[in-house]
Parts: sequence; structure tokens; C-alpha cells
Amino acid sequence: MEEATATYQAALTADAARYLLGRGIGREQAATYRLGVVGDHPFPGHEKYRGMLAIPYLDRSNAPLAVRFRCLQEHDHRAFGHGKYNTIKDDPPRMYGVGSVHKADSVIEVTEGELDRIILEKLGLHAVAIPGASIWQGRHRRMLAGFNRVRVWGDPDDAGAEFTARICRALRSAKGMRLSAGDVTDTYVQQGAEALLSLIKEDEQ
Repeated sequence: MEEATATYQAALTADAARYLLGRGIGREQAATYRLGVVGDHPFPGHEKYRGMLAIPYLDRSNAPLAVRFRCLQEHDHRAFGHGKYNTIKDDPPRMYGVGSVHKADSVIEVTEGELDRIILEKLGLHAVAIPGASIWQGRHRRMLAGFNRVRVWGDPDDAGAEFTARICRALRSAKGMRLSAGDVTDTYVQQGAEALLSLIKEDEQ
């Protein structure tokens, strides 16, 4: 997994870098979170993800545990035999950004998307991501049970509402954040960091 991650990181294309920049993620963040692209020589089992953004799930020591893939094409993903986001078959559901669980003090942020998590980390917050309500597991509740406040940044749609509700039911310390312009990344790109930080200020009052 380390070899694959390093190879994909080195193969990050200009198009992928522009896509990330449009999502508020610059070169520094791409390097920190080891984002890459599946190039012309994918590792065994990764052939169908050629050309996709590779998002490694890193442990607290920055070593990769798994990789998810994000298609960068604007097309009907199912018609091409994949989803917008793709997980390798039989990979267990994972929390993205587990290192932040060890770095955070009494408060942690939970986003629905990996790139949303990177945006909150860019703002100086400690965050993890759970990519969808169905990924939430009992062990995730145990990992977050020690925090005084768990702020849940679900997308402002039905799936996001289910995501937020599921985590808030599992954790007494959890509270949903009220996003309206879109997900965390959309809000950051359209309205700036202050729009997100102001929601935190409201929560702290």
C-alpha cells in the first residue's frame, strides 16, 4: 500500500491539481495528505481506477492503510461502471484521518467527505471523515466517545441529514452544524473560511 500511495502521489497530474485547487486544496495540502492519481501503471486490483484521484487513508504515523478513488470526469459514473467515489471490494469501512483523533483535545469535527475534512484541517481544526451514514460503525462511536463536543458537518441534503442523525443518536456529545450553501468545501469556496468559522463561533456561544 505504501508503494502504491507513493507512486500515485508522484503521478499527480496538472488536471488533478487544478481540480483540487478549485476545491480549496493547494499543493501543500495535497502533499500533506498524500493525494495522487492512478497513472498508466496501476497496482493490481486498481486497474479500473486509472485516471482517478487517489485518496489514501493514513494512520497516525502517515502510513497508508487503504486508498479510495474519486473519478474526476463529469459524466454518468454508473454508465462507465463505477461510482463518483470508489472503494476497493471487501475493504472494511474506515474513518478517514484517524491521526486527528490522537491530536485533538476536547473537540473534534466529523465531515461526510474526505476533501471536506482536509478543508477543516486547513482552517486549523482537528477533523475526521466518515464517507456516508452506512459507513458509521460501532467502533467509530468508541473512537469519538471521549470528546466533549463532536461537531457533525453533514451535507445539506437527505443523505447528509441521515448521516448527521445517525452520529448524533450514537454520541450524546455530537451536534449537527447547519450548512446551507452546500457541503463544507462548497461553503469554503463560495463564502470563504469565515462562513465556516462563524458556525463554530455560534456553536461555542
